[in-house]
Amino acid sequence: MKTHAIIPIFIPHLGCPNDCVFCNQKVITARMSPLGKDDVKDIIERYLPTLSNRGIKIVEVAFYGGSFTGIPIKQQQEYLSVAKWYKDQGLIQKIHLSTRPDYINDEILTNLKQYDTDIIELGVQSFDEEVLRLSNRGHNRESVFRASKMIKDYGFELGLQLMIGLPGDTFEKSIESALETVKINPSIARIYPTIIIQNTELANMHQRGEYAPLTLDEAIKTSKEMYRILKNSGINVIRIGLKSTDIINENGQVIGNTYHPAFRQLVEAEIAKEDLEKQLQEIINSSQNLNKVHQNSTQTNTQNNTQSDTHIKYLPVICFYSNETSLSYMIGNKKSNKLYFEKKYPHFHFTFNVDPSLNNQTYRANIKY
Repeated sequence: MKTHAIIPIFIPHLGCPNDCVFCNQKVITARMSPLGKDDVKDIIERYLPTLSNRGIKIVEVAFYGGSFTGIPIKQQQEYLSVAKWYKDQGLIQKIHLSTRPDYINDEILTNLKQYDTDIIELGVQSFDEEVLRLSNRGHNRESVFRASKMIKDYGFELGLQLMIGLPGDTFEKSIESALETVKINPSIARIYPTIIIQNTELANMHQRGEYAPLTLDEAIKTSKEMYRILKNSGINVIRIGLKSTDIINENGQVIGNTYHPAFRQLVEAEIAKEDLEKQLQEIINSSQNLNKVHQNSTQTNTQNNTQSDTHIKYLPVICFYSNETSLSYMIGNKKSNKLYFEKKYPHFHFTFNVDPSLNNQTYRANIKY
């Protein structure tokens, strides 16, 4: 059951001084009316009735889409005062915002503290100086370390957002960014593959042949390894890949095959496949089990003109287990893992089962004869 809900409030990039190559927010902002206090209130009022009586324990008002702390301080206070009122009434539990590393200082953090802000996410994207420069981020890696330390020192919950596949990026650089993130030790993190959106400099670079996006397989591989690093260090990776609503908010048409609507499931499924295959290999490499597999395989192969159901009856059964939440990851997007194991290991029959005692993203395999 879902116990955490977000009320997203999209703030145009009024405060962002930069033109990152992957972003078209300056174009969008020029077409949008500024958000006022009443607009923020209306958004919250629309969401709250949909969240009642659903067992939700934590509701966050989250200001997304821009460098929140870059907008004029008075405007920040107007937005935050609305969110704080709902928090003071117990109608929401947290206030959440995102911004740039170079838009953090004592004045800004003192103001956010005044309005009882809880979570500050930094759009870091990369810790590699060349990637930051080629992406026209306008800040360096040192500003990330400085801002992260200040946010934690003030007692806020810190989040870091990373992007893979930016200009100049490599698999090794992305892994290094994950390792640098571990050193900072934020509470939460996000991993986003770079999406090419129309009306961006990145789209122009792609058209000129100066930029090639990651393939889907490359993006899955990189995200998977980064996710393992972050998760194993106790960092909660709250998102992998963009939602369709993120694309809508960017108001951009995606170019090429750089977006997949179920990207996190693809990454999680690949992790489940690797974890289960490792256990399966341990089962196969056990001499006792291996002998039984050979015996059963021989018996099956001697059956002439055997129907498929009869064939399965003689195969050793590999039972894979996950909890209910992780079942779709274990089976894979469009049953990709099920098909993978059945094709690669034809001398086994595979079942995918629920074990409620297992933690999320934890998998178990055993064999039955």
